[in-house]
Amino acid sequence: MSLEKLEVEIDRELKQIGEEGRLKAPERVIIEVIPPSGDRGPRFKLRGSDREFIRMNSNGYLGLAYDKRLNKAAHEITGKLGVGPTAVRFIDGTYAPHVDLEEKLAKFHKKEGAKIFSSAYMANLGLAICLTNQKTYYISDELNHNSIIRSLRVAGVKSENKAVFKHNDMGDVEAKLAAVPSGTERAVVIFDGVFSMRGDNAPMGKTIKICGEFDSKFKDGVISVVDDSHGTAAYGETGRGTPEIAGGMGVDIITSTMGKGIGSNGGYVAASAKVIELLRQRADTYIYTNPVAVADAAASAKALDIIESKEGKGLLAKVKENALYFRKHIEGMGYETLPGQHPIVPVLVRDTIKTRKLVSSLFDQGILVVGLTFPVVPKGDETIRTQLCANHTKSDIDYVIDAFRKAGKETGLIN
Repeated sequence: MSLEKLEVEIDRELKQIGEEGRLKAPERVIIEVIPPSGDRGPRFKLRGSDREFIRMNSNGYLGLAYDKRLNKAAHEITGKLGVGPTAVRFIDGTYAPHVDLEEKLAKFHKKEGAKIFSSAYMANLGLAICLTNQKTYYISDELNHNSIIRSLRVAGVKSENKAVFKHNDMGDVEAKLAAVPSGTERAVVIFDGVFSMRGDNAPMGKTIKICGEFDSKFKDGVISVVDDSHGTAAYGETGRGTPEIAGGMGVDIITSTMGKGIGSNGGYVAASAKVIELLRQRADTYIYTNPVAVADAAASAKALDIIESKEGKGLLAKVKENALYFRKHIEGMGYETLPGQHPIVPVLVRDTIKTRKLVSSLFDQGILVVGLTFPVVPKGDETIRTQLCANHTKSDIDYVIDAFRKAGKETGLIN
């Protein structure tokens, strides 16, 4: 059988995606990372270009992905244990670095246990599979990440077993909990810690308090779940993210990633020992797929050591300082941003054509940014998401600020 008939339908589907404005441009390919030197942070070279770029779209908030100590840890353990685990966890694919990392993650989040997955997406999906039964009801923030939304669908959560609350609206959370249908035995309130397109965070302390007030209404209680992928190792005095800065250390379950602030790869869940054992027994995305490579696990463990040290606190202070400095000057120029403490600083353009022109102008000046336009965001909310990192130097940020000034004037966004 050939694919000719199928490919006709694929062409139609791709054309429709393009007409809706959702067709992604070809991916840029990074071929070299030039280490920091003097007053310059790291630079990136792309295939097909001799230019060196500053990344303002990296999730590596502490700059640890390029730390030689992580590289050394990954290299050494690969030499001892091999490139890949060659099996799933329960068929002798569990290596010492996997267990060591899980113990460190549990300690870091002050939980009884942790379980690592191939990605945070798979962690959210595995958790949803384990928490969901016919008498589970979910209450989810309207701006939650795709991995949460998709996880509930894959876990078989029906429309009558879930409600969506207005973004960060605690009154609506209360109303949704009060309206949970009778016969429900388990309620799950689930939300992002940091909302990745906006850089704002959930009011976790208030959320947890409301969950506690309704807990006795349900046989299995009200379970609070936060995906803090953009919060972990990104902000908070000790890098514990949104739970630390928003009074949410008492959250029941944390899902997160090693692929952003920690600088490596993979995802995880941190929770009580019994929840973690349930994941080990029932989470399809844990049981039926290989774990991350031992190199990823060892690099992540080394990153946690750094984050927990005095040096780590300095990196967290630096990224906070960089974000405040950039935000102050961008707003001072007349650009609109959203309030927040996170190193994600969204620059609201509110026009698709101007957003694309701004991204193009910044690219021409050697700066990589992400432009978010309809239908990724609603019409009128078109945004450039900038992300500050600890390895951005003041000279780098000043250059980016000047580039935004030039691009803004070219597009008529600022005077």
